[in-house]
Amino acid sequence: MHKKSFALLLTGVSFLVVIGFVMLMSTCVFSAHADSLDGYREAKKQGVWLLLGVGVCWGAASIDYRFWKRVSGYFYGGTVLLLVLCFVPGVGMEVNGEQRWIGWGPLQFQPSELAKIAVAVMVAHWFSRNPDSGKNLFKGFIIPLSIAGIAIALVLFEVDIGTTAVLTVSTLVVLFVAGVDWKFLTSLVGTGVAGFIGMLSYAPDRMERILAFIDPEKHKLGAGFQQWISLMAIGSGGMTGRGIGEGRLKMLYMPFAHTDFIFPMIGEEMGMIATIGVVLGFVFIVIAGFSIAFHAPDRFGLLLAVGLASYIGFQGFLNIGVTTSTLPNTGLPLPFVSYGGSSLVFSFLAIGILINVFRQGKSTEESGPDWTLRPRITPRV
Repeated sequence: MHKKSFALLLTGVSFLVVIGFVMLMSTCVFSAHADSLDGYREAKKQGVWLLLGVGVCWGAASIDYRFWKRVSGYFYGGTVLLLVLCFVPGVGMEVNGEQRWIGWGPLQFQPSELAKIAVAVMVAHWFSRNPDSGKNLFKGFIIPLSIAGIAIALVLFEVDIGTTAVLTVSTLVVLFVAGVDWKFLTSLVGTGVAGFIGMLSYAPDRMERILAFIDPEKHKLGAGFQQWISLMAIGSGGMTGRGIGEGRLKMLYMPFAHTDFIFPMIGEEMGMIATIGVVLGFVFIVIAGFSIAFHAPDRFGLLLAVGLASYIGFQGFLNIGVTTSTLPNTGLPLPFVSYGGSSLVFSFLAIGILINVFRQGKSTEESGPDWTLRPRITPRV
C-alpha cells in the first residue's frame, strides 16, 4: 500500500484540482464580484494561484521534511504574529463581518490557512522531542494543547468557526496517534462540546444556523437559505447532472457558488457521479496520507503526515457536510476545489510535505522506521 500511496495521493489531488477549475469557469461569471468587462477574472486569478501552488508543492517535495522541524519555532511564531495582525487596523481586513484577512494593497492573505500547517509542525515537533510523554499530564497534554490552543484561540476570535473546528480535530488526531492518555482526550472533547454550547448563547447568528440546520425548509428565506438552495441544486442534478455550464442555481441564486458552496454546483451540473468522485478524492488523500505517515522514517514525520492528512480530510468532510445540510452552516472552502489563493497554495504546501515524507520513507523502508528518535550511541575509537 505504501508503494501505491504516492499515486493515490496524486490521483486524488489532480481530480479535485481539475473538477474545481472546471466548475470555477462555469460559476465565476455569475459571481456577485464578477467584473462586467471580464467575467472570467476570478478564474484567471485562480490559474495564477494554481501555478504558484504547484511550484510550492514541488519545492516542498524537494526539501527534506526535517527542515520544518528545525524552523518550527520561527514558523509557528511567525504564523501567530500574522494571526494577530488580522486585528490590527490598517492591516487586518473585515470580510462579511469576519476578521480573517490581512492585506497590503491588492494582495490579500488568510493566515488561518497557514496556521493549519504551523500547528501540525509544532505539535509533531514537541512529541518527537518527548516520545514517551503521552501519559504525563503536563508534558503530554497541557503543553502540546497550549501550543495548538494559542493559534486556535486567535482563529476563534476571528469568528472563523470552521477553521477552528479543523484545527481542533486535526490536533486531537495527532494527540491520539502520539499516544496521549485517552482520559485526557475524553475530558478535552467534553470541555470542547460544553464550550461550543456556551459560545452559541453569545452568538445569536450561530444559533440561527443551528436552527436552520435542524429545519432548513422552515428557515429557507433566512439563515437556511444557502443550504436549501444547495439541496435543490444537488437534487436537480440527478445522476449525471444538467451538463457543464447548464446549471441554473448559480445564476445569482446561490451566494458563494464558486467558493464555499461549489460542491452543490458540481452536483447540479455533473450529477451524483461527480460528487461521489469528489468524496473519493478526499478519501484517497487521507488513505495515502496515513499510509505515508505509518511508513515515515521517524516520529516527527509520522505525526506531521498524520496532522496534514487529517486537516485536509476533515476540512473536505466539513465543507461537504455543510453544503449537503448534514452539518450546521459555517464558512469553509473545499480544499483544491473552491476559489481562493490562500487555501489552494497552502493545501499544495501540505501535499508537498507529504510527498517528501513519502520519498524519505521509501528510501529507508528496508532498514525500518525509527519512530522513537532514541539517541544513537557512537562507539569511541
